Amino acid sequence: MAVNRRELKRYLARVADRWPIDRAWLGGAQVDDERGLGPQRERGPEFVVVLVSEAFAGVPWLERVYVAGSLWDVLEMGHPADVHCYTPSELERKRETLKRVRRVLETGLELTTAPVG
Repeated sequence: MAVNRRELKRYLARVADRWPIDRAWLGGAQVDDERGLGPQRERGPEFVVVLVSEAFAGVPWLERVYVAGSLWDVLEMGHPADVHCYTPSELERKRETLKRVRRVLETGLELTTAPVG
C-alpha cells in the first residue's frame, strides 16, 4: 500500500498553521514497505514523523508532540504516527542519541526542502 502523500501535505499544512516547519521527514514500517524492504525485519512503528521548527523553542516538548500528534489523521493514513518535534539544535542531539530519529533522517522521506507555514 502506498503512503498517502496527499494527506501528508494536508497534515504538514495543519501543523504549519500552528508552527512554521523548517524541515520534516516521514519514516517507519509503511515507508519501508513502499520501498520494497522484505517482511523479514523488525517492523517498529508504522509511521515515524520528525518535525523541525525554530518556533518549538519555548514550547514544552510534550505540548509540541501532543498537538502535532493530534493533527495526524489515523483514518486517512491507516495507522498512528510516532511524532517527534524538535528545534534544529535539539534535532542534532537526538540524531546522536535516538536510533529511531537517526534512521528516519537517513532513510525516510524528506517531506520539506523549504520552510512550511
